[in-house]
Amino acid sequence: MEEMSVQVSVPAVVPAGVAAASDLREWLARVEAIGQLQRIKEEVERDEEMGAITYMAHQTINAPALLFERIRGCPPGFESLWNLIGSSVDRFAISIGEPTGLTVMDLIQRCKTKFSRAIPPVIVNGRDAPVNAHHMIGDEVDVTIFPAARHWPGDGGPYIGTADAVITRDPDGGWLNVGCYRQMVQDRNHVGLYLSPGKDARLHIERYWSRNEPCEVVAVWGVDPAMFIAASQTFPKTVSELDFIGGITGRPVELVKGQVVSLPYPARAEIVMEGIIYPNAMKLEGPFGEFTGYYGRPEDFAFLVDVKAIHYRENPILTHALMADYPANECGLLYSIARSARIWNDLDKLGVPGIKGVYCHPAAAGGFAMTVVSLEQRYAGHAPQALALAAQVPGGAYFSKWIIAVDDDVDPSNINQVLWAMATRCHPAEDIDILRQTWSTSLDPTQNPPEERPYGSKALVNACMEHRYLKSFSKRTRLRRSVYEAVAAKWQRLGFRATPPKLWALED
Repeated sequence: MEEMSVQVSVPAVVPAGVAAASDLREWLARVEAIGQLQRIKEEVERDEEMGAITYMAHQTINAPALLFERIRGCPPGFESLWNLIGSSVDRFAISIGEPTGLTVMDLIQRCKTKFSRAIPPVIVNGRDAPVNAHHMIGDEVDVTIFPAARHWPGDGGPYIGTADAVITRDPDGGWLNVGCYRQMVQDRNHVGLYLSPGKDARLHIERYWSRNEPCEVVAVWGVDPAMFIAASQTFPKTVSELDFIGGITGRPVELVKGQVVSLPYPARAEIVMEGIIYPNAMKLEGPFGEFTGYYGRPEDFAFLVDVKAIHYRENPILTHALMADYPANECGLLYSIARSARIWNDLDKLGVPGIKGVYCHPAAAGGFAMTVVSLEQRYAGHAPQALALAAQVPGGAYFSKWIIAVDDDVDPSNINQVLWAMATRCHPAEDIDILRQTWSTSLDPTQNPPEERPYGSKALVNACMEHRYLKSFSKRTRLRRSVYEAVAAKWQRLGFRATPPKLWALED
């Protein structure tokens, strides 16, 4: 294979006030304009090689998204996009219609606002929908023509659904759930759908099956990043993520009516599958290299989707999300920002005052395992209250193990400051509590035997100054604000190329 160069981030060129991209292709054009798209023109193998290239290229922060243009065994023009967002703050910003050059905490606050609004989808004429350029229906269906891939050598098979969006309908309330769930190719017209216990789509399927009814499903295999962001997060079970995608982008999601099932599908997607999960239809699936940096559960039974139809654009792009240790983990930064915003919104709704920031660190199993809450302590028990609620709100309950509270002079996104607060403000014997029998995941390798894995525990770490001694607590060293501002004003003249760092703790 030809030597491949990996590009790094260049100065921001996407201005404020630009609307979110209308689809994946418009998003790709914007990403390429800021130098964060690497086109791989050398022919590659679909199994393991694309995953290896992505893992190796993404050992550095801000590595580009990778678009593989020639994949052995696939029709000409069929492409594969890996790690859409990766560890790039700028690519996340473009995904939600924000300017590049923002900090991660800036994006969390903007995401927090966008997650608070809902714009319902609209049905449009399917004749003009880009995704309806080509169809495979009934006996014509062949999922193997798309560049599904084994990401890791131990994967149970090629995976076509990783950076995806899966749509199901609640059998009682009728709302549409959109989730991000993996799908392994079983044969030409079947995929295995893995769903962790408690996930919305699984609850839907189980309720249909309890009535001896099939469950319809739509899978978007070439997904635009805004839909991917929303699909990967936990929203209330009685509302549709489609509404929140509209809130993120500032426009309604365009849907077209299904041609085989009653579910609609996105008009501007790259590839869409319509399928049915018949009662008790299961087949062995997995393992799969997961966001923990380990293979998930051993091979086990998963829901078997009978693929009834596939619709796809001209020269379709299949999106992949590599699950790995950070920074090569596609869900790392994405989950960090989106999950942080969700938890912060949940705390606001519960009336917890004084929250200054929330951050789920990406290196902690893709943002799942550690949440840091920064707050201004206003009353006795304030920090323990924030800890207990952040651990169990809908946006943060799944899998989280370490929930840490820090004072408002600590930037929750700066792990060095968080560790400093834990070292100087936390008394382990007094300031750590444990919650037991909480919602975990079958993907947690620390829970053994494996059947125990849905039940976990959480450590609540109070790394705030002790409230009763706030006035007498040791005084922190801080820069004087006037001196900081004077230095920041001449930062470049001093010979530094980057912008001056933002500091949370200054002396007025």
